[in-house]
This record gives sequence, C-alpha cells and structure tokens, in this order.
Amino acid sequence: MYRIGYPAISPLHGLRPFLSALEQGLRDLGYEPGKDVLIDVRSADGDYLRYPQLVREVVRTNPDIMLTAVNANTTEVKAATQSIPIVMTMGSDVLRAGYANTLARPGGNITGLSTDLGAEVQTKRLELLREAVPALSRVAILSEPPHREDYRQALVTTAGLLRMETLWVEYSGNLEEDFAQIARWRANGIFHLPQARMFGRRAEITALDAKHRLSAAYTASEFVEAGGLMAYGANLAALFRSAATYIDKIFKGAKPGELPIQQPSRIDLVINLNTARALGVTIPSSILLRADRLISG
Repeated sequence: MYRIGYPAISPLHGLRPFLSALEQGLRDLGYEPGKDVLIDVRSADGDYLRYPQLVREVVRTNPDIMLTAVNANTTEVKAATQSIPIVMTMGSDVLRAGYANTLARPGGNITGLSTDLGAEVQTKRLELLREAVPALSRVAILSEPPHREDYRQALVTTAGLLRMETLWVEYSGNLEEDFAQIARWRANGIFHLPQARMFGRRAEITALDAKHRLSAAYTASEFVEAGGLMAYGANLAALFRSAATYIDKIFKGAKPGELPIQQPSRIDLVINLNTARALGVTIPSSILLRADRLISG
C-alpha cells in the first residue's frame, strides 16, 4: 500500500471537501483509497506553534509522498525533508518562495500546483471588489503570515491608485477582537488574504462580515458559498483532484524535480447575489457578465 503523509494546519472538518476531491482523483487513476493508498492526514487545528512538530512526526513515518496545501505547509515540510517527494496543491508565487528553480523543471523534491502567479491575482481581486462596490473607500485587509508581506506592497500601491484607504489587521485567533478593531476604524469593505487557519472558520467570518455590513472579497469560493459577497481565485477542490496526477506519476517512478509545476488554467469569479441584496449593494452588469458563477438560490 502506498502512503501519503499530509500534515495540515487547518482543522480537519475544513479539509473534507478537498480530501474527497483528492480521493476521487486517485480513483479516476485506478487507486482505491484505504486499499491501494493510505492518506495519513494529521491536523494542528490551526495552531502554528504546534505545526512544525506535527510535520516532523509525519516525516518520521517515512511516507512515499508528502502532500501540502498553502505555502505555510510547504515551507515547513521542505525544511523537514529533502528526500521525500512533496506534492503541493495550493502553491503561491512558488519561484520567489524558493520551491523550484523553474516552473518547467523544479529541480528539487517539490512539484505540484499553484493557485496564482504572484501578487497580480490579489491586486486584480481588489480591483474587482472596488468595481463591484464603487462606494468602497475604507477597506480592511485581514491576513495571516506569511501573506501579509508577500502581497503588501502591491496591494498598498493598487489601493492608492483606486483612492482607497487600507487598514492591515493580522488575524489574532480572536475574530471578535479583530472585527472590533475593523469596526472602530469604520471600514466599509474587507479583503481577505489567503489563509490556512481561517478557512475552517469561514462560516463565522462571513457572519461577522455581514454583521458589520462589510463588502468582502475572498480567495476561495467556499467563503461565498458560506455567505460571503465575492471571491476571485482558483478552484481549490479541483487543485486537490489534479494533485492525484502528480501522485500517480511519482508512484510510478517519476522524480518531482522533473515534473513541471502547473499554473492555474483559470481563475473563477463567484458572486453571492443574496449577500449583495442584504448589503444593499447593486453589482454592476460589467461584473455580473464576467462572473463564472452566481449564487442566488
């Protein structure tokens, strides 16, 4: 039986849709999870301090492949092993992060999929939020390390061009306190940067966005399905499903350093019209016509 080690930061309940997609991708390639391949998933339940130890525990089991999601996962796993192949599913700006020499030929023990090409996806999302809600003038940016610095300069520059003020808030683990700070600043919009810990709390986050009447933009459509206003980003479940292709090739003897890193073939714009109505926001037709999916039921 092949073994895949997956040390996750997010709570397990938030990972279920992605694990299901991965398992389906493996089935499509002839593997039966639990019979031909075992996926050993362990979660730090959002605790970054505990995460490095968790990674080392999984590495010590010597799986055939280590699976990672966002850069925070990949960086820790990369530090723990230079020999076990690593398949990432949600890499971001992977060349600058030091995961590969080139996208076509990574050269090390890391390969897989990326969610963006760098800061331009994030700046485009901020532009779309402003176009969707032209009245926005004060936007809070809620972030987790390391993305706070990865995209800060590009977003500050874009916000200046859009004549919007920004307040940078680092997720503290206490959402009520974080949103109280945002409310004191009198924000009328919120921009959520990619995050691992907050993903599992998306129902709470979208409820707080609604409570404070904040027009919000997210990286993942799962937030919009939970009641958020709009998302612009890669389909995360599809990335996990596609990761099965890399896993299959490595099982069959391919070296990760010779497998090209796949960039997103499309970035989806998803809008929740129910949330727009509740906020009293009329989304312009220029945005609606470009949306890949509208949620209205």
